[in-house]
Order: sequence, then structure tokens, then C-alpha cells
Amino acid sequence: MHDQNFKNLVLDYPHQALAFFAPQEARPNIAQARIIPIRQEQLKERLGDRFRELDVPLLVEWPDGERTAIVFVIEEESQTCRFSIHRLAHYCLDLAELMATDRVVPVVIFLNDGSKPNSLNLGSEQLTYLQFNYLACDLKRLPAKDYQDSDNIVARLNLPNMRYAKEERLQIYAAAQLGLVQFEKNADKQSKYVDFIDYYANLSEQEIDEYRTRYLNDQGEIMGLAQILRQEGRQEGKQEGKQEGEAFALQKLLTKRFGMLPAEMIVKIVTASLDDIERWFDRAIDAQHLSDVFDR
Repeated sequence: MHDQNFKNLVLDYPHQALAFFAPQEARPNIAQARIIPIRQEQLKERLGDRFRELDVPLLVEWPDGERTAIVFVIEEESQTCRFSIHRLAHYCLDLAELMATDRVVPVVIFLNDGSKPNSLNLGSEQLTYLQFNYLACDLKRLPAKDYQDSDNIVARLNLPNMRYAKEERLQIYAAAQLGLVQFEKNADKQSKYVDFIDYYANLSEQEIDEYRTRYLNDQGEIMGLAQILRQEGRQEGKQEGKQEGEAFALQKLLTKRFGMLPAEMIVKIVTASLDDIERWFDRAIDAQHLSDVFDR
């Protein structure tokens, strides 16, 4: 489950993933790079060993030639005690041979704390014949407060996986959800990563009720969200006009608060007058139920 979650995350947001999980190698110009996922099925067939099939090998190329291409090997490890540095080194060597390159960067995302080897040294008391290191992203050791305002969507989505005090739990969850709304415009991906946040936050029913009360129904918090969505709506609607922008913002706010909207409701919004849309938007800020927005 964790492997697939993080594989999807890296493939959906490769530039942001490298910037967050491997900042030492991604800086300063990863945004200009072209990132090509290397098909795992092909690698598995060539290597012939399922235990060497890691999560996401990525070929990173810089079209301007500023840097030579690098292959990033990204592995997610949910149980730190099961991590094998020998297996990782073996995989990287095979991959380097297959890709005819020595420029391979291994990155391991550790979902939970635990002891692990940081390097591998093969040799004798006289000489070291093979030295192997990797970049480690220990999510549980990252202070969530350092990333709760990040403009990197991968960092924001992983806030629940970071370190924070118990009393900050709902604040961190809200920051993750707000980051998703801010930086992802695609409705399908929003729905997908709402599930990602919920899965790793794992709130209790009591916490969910408290979140709805403190954040979704709190005027200051929901007004902040509404302001962001309205601004995005204006940007989105520049080409078509104010009405389209406000309709876009209203749909986003309602989806965020109440889940996916029925098709007939979307039609009602996009065909409504600007006055109606603005009136519904204002109601949506403190409505307890979806019906409260329209049934007055």
C-alpha cells in the first residue's frame, strides 16, 4: 500500500518529489530538468529478481546541458528494520550497468523511525574496495512546522508523516489539506490526494468532528481558504470572464467542504448568474450542509 502511494506521488509530482526527498542533488535547477520514469517492468525483466525492483527509477536530463543526466533511484521503506543496503547497492550497480552511466543517486524515504545502516564499506583492514552511500529522507524526523507553509505540494501532502506535537495534529492536517487546494487544480488529483492525506493522518472520529468544528466551520480558517480559492478563480477565469472564475472558485470550495458535487449541481453553478454565484459562495463559507448553500 505504502509503496504504491509513494510511487503515485513521485510520478505525479516528479520535480517537487526530487526537490523535497533529495534536495542535496535537486538544487538549484531541478525545475528546468526533464524527468523520465524508467519502466520497472523492463528493469525487472533484465535483472530477473523481483527483490531488486524498487519504487521509482527516474532519468533526469537538463536540456540546456548545464548538468549531465542523472538516474535517481527512489525507494520507500515503511518498515525501517527491513531495509537492506546490500540490496540497494546491488540494484544501483545493475541499473548503472544497464543505463551505461555512473551517475546514479539512491534515495530512500523512511516512513518510520528505526535503526539502519547509513553506508556500506567492503574491504579489509588495509583498503576499502567498495563504498556505498545513499540519501535518506527520514520523514518522522522532519519538523512539520518547518514545512506547513511550503510551496512544495509533496512536502505539504507529507505533513502528517512528519514530527509534530499531539496538540498540533489538526493544525498540521489542515495545512496539508490547504496545500492540496492551493497547488493542485485538477479535481481528480485533488480527490486522490485527499485520500493520501487522510490515510496517513489517520484521524479518529472524534478528531474528524473536532477538525470540522475548529477548521471547516471556523470563520477565520474557512475565510482564508475562501480567499485563496476566489483568487484562483479570478486567475482561472481571466480568459472567459468574472462569472466563470467565480463559478470555478465556488465549485472548489464546495468540493473541499462537502466532497464531490452531483453533476446537476455543477450544471446549476456554471449556468447561474454572477449574483447567484457570489451569494452562494458567501453562504458556503459557514454552511453546515450542502443544501444550506442553495435552499434559502
